[in-house]
Amino acid sequence: MLDIFKYGDEVLREATSEVDKFDDSLSILLDAMFETLEEADGVGLAGPQVGVSKRIFVVDTRRPGERIAFVNPQILETSDDSVPYEEGCLSIPGVYHDVMRPSRVVVRARDKEGKAFTLEAEGLLARVIQHEYDHLEGRLFTDRLEKGEREKLLARYEKQASKARRKGRK
Repeated sequence: MLDIFKYGDEVLREATSEVDKFDDSLSILLDAMFETLEEADGVGLAGPQVGVSKRIFVVDTRRPGERIAFVNPQILETSDDSVPYEEGCLSIPGVYHDVMRPSRVVVRARDKEGKAFTLEAEGLLARVIQHEYDHLEGRLFTDRLEKGEREKLLARYEKQASKARRKGRK
């Protein structure tokens, strides 16, 4: 299990760098990210969320064929139509909000062995890919909200996090 970094941790806002070594350490990291994702009951987890400023993320929607590691991903294309869907984030636990995103995405990436692949995704898989890709760019889903909504959401998170910290000290 890896630690999941939370809102306010600098690593979530840092630029990520490309992976240049496809070796055992990368494979071990990606396996640990899948394990952490499953334990946290999430659908996606990016490198910065576990303190690794590399262009990697893992997705597991719990649907057949939708457990995928993405290394050095590039979004090649998105659909013109956007749809709202409630999103949350393992780095901002306990808060959710509708976010508009394209309904379809085409992404090129490498797997853990370095083999290139291109994937066209729709629905939940497309959304998770875009959400995790944002993490690689130093963006959080809250950045896609209007300023007032973002401020309310983050204030609610800060209040919950502060309450949890106080409870943990007792």
